[in-house]
Amino acid sequence: QVQLVESGGGLVQAGGSLRLSCAASGRRFSTYTMGWFRQAPGKEREFVGTIIWGTMNTYYANSVKGRFTISRDNAENSVALQMNDLKPEDTAVYYCAARSLDSRGTAYDISGYDYWGQGTQVTVSS
Repeated sequence: QVQLVESGGGLVQAGGSLRLSCAASGRRFSTYTMGWFRQAPGKEREFVGTIIWGTMNTYYANSVKGRFTISRDNAENSVALQMNDLKPEDTAVYYCAARSLDSRGTAYDISGYDYWGQGTQVTVSS
C-alpha cells in the first residue's frame, strides 16, 4: 500500500515556474514507477510524464516536453515535477501516481497506476 500527498501548487503568471512535490509513504518506494497526470476543468485526466523505477528514464507528453522535468529521490520517498515556462493551458489539478511492478497497462495510461494522490491545483494566469 502506498499513500501519496502532493504539494506545491498555486497561482503563477504565464512564463513562470512551479515545483510540485509528491511525498510517498509505504515500503519499497524505489520499485514503483511514478507518474504525473493532470485534469483541467471539463476535460479528462491526461498523462504529463513518468519516471521509471530502476532506470530513472523519464518520458513526457508532447505538450510539456522541454518545459517540465520529473525527478525522484528514493531515499526521501519523493518525486518532483519542475514546471517552467508555464502557459494558461497548463492550468489543471495535478496528480501524482504510483505504478507497481505487476501493474497492467502502460506507464502512459491512467489504468497503469495503482495509487493516486489527492491532487494539487495549478493555475496559470495570462
